[in-house]
Amino acid sequence: MIHYNLQNYYKRNVRVPRVNPHHFYNNTIEKYGDSAEGVHWNSTHSQEQRFKALRALLPTDLSDLTLVDVGCGFGHLYSYLVGNGLSIGRYLGLDIVPKMVTMARERTQCEILQLDVLVAESLPAADYYVCSGAMNTMTQEETYRFIERCYGACSCGFVFNLLRGADQSQIFNYCQPYAILEWCETLGAQTTFKDDYLYGDFTIRMLHP
Repeated sequence: MIHYNLQNYYKRNVRVPRVNPHHFYNNTIEKYGDSAEGVHWNSTHSQEQRFKALRALLPTDLSDLTLVDVGCGFGHLYSYLVGNGLSIGRYLGLDIVPKMVTMARERTQCEILQLDVLVAESLPAADYYVCSGAMNTMTQEETYRFIERCYGACSCGFVFNLLRGADQSQIFNYCQPYAILEWCETLGAQTTFKDDYLYGDFTIRMLHP
């Protein structure tokens, strides 16, 4: 069972991150620019392996649906999906870092909002939410809140990835799949689990019944 006192956490409605996301990402943007390394992935290959796993759990046809990309970074997921033949009815990106918001707007020519999912009053409604990497520097409590809020904002499903391991890092958020799946199921979701694409990473799809 999950032992976090999430009710008290929600009442505080504050963000006490594992790291400061603005400093964390602005430093890599300055060093690596618009690249996989610029959003703290090891390489373009590992970034795209994660994108491929997310794509496998999204509908074949999104042409009439709205997709919200949470923690969209530079908009690389959008470029990957469209570059691999996926037609998206409406794409909306969300990110907390102003520089990424600006760069994602330029790359995608889509609507990109600066928004913190954990504290925003409300989230944009969509058919599907998707997230690649945005939870990788969150606390465990933030992770559960983030999942609940994204799942609550979508009408069809939420697909996301996380790092797999023991929660012992001062910087990165390592999670145990069984604990995350348990939390997803307490929210009433139908879940699909995927971890056959990259060592130390896993992807979950949550569908509304």
